[in-house]
Amino acid sequence: MRRLLCCLLLISPLANGEIYRWTDAQGRVHFGEKPEAGAQRITVRPQVVERDAATREREARAAKFYDARRQEQAVAAERAAEVREERQMRCSRLRDSQEQLDHPGPLYRLDEQGERQYYTDEEIESARKRVAASLARECN
Repeated sequence: MRRLLCCLLLISPLANGEIYRWTDAQGRVHFGEKPEAGAQRITVRPQVVERDAATREREARAAKFYDARRQEQAVAAERAAEVREERQMRCSRLRDSQEQLDHPGPLYRLDEQGERQYYTDEEIESARKRVAASLARECN
């Protein structure tokens, strides 16, 4: 905000600046901001550029192209965010699995009758290796 105020204060005298024109003894024409002897003040108007139909059409096509490109980028950014979120969820589940496998004590699953089926040490070690490999592949 402070910078904007400083810029406006510096630019305003330039915008209101006056331009003078004079001719020296050798007949050369000079322009300047400070009046010299015999200088006359001139008014400078901004140049208005009229664009033809082909130019307006080109500008419209370019604007349409850039709008479509921005929309594509927004969709790609959304998709990338979704992929990142899915990956984080997978990694979180894998870390939870690793934590459960590293927990001391017997591990089991429930069968169809609701009875506990305990994992063997080989099954637990195999599961640890699979989870560690998945973590290394997907989460590092």
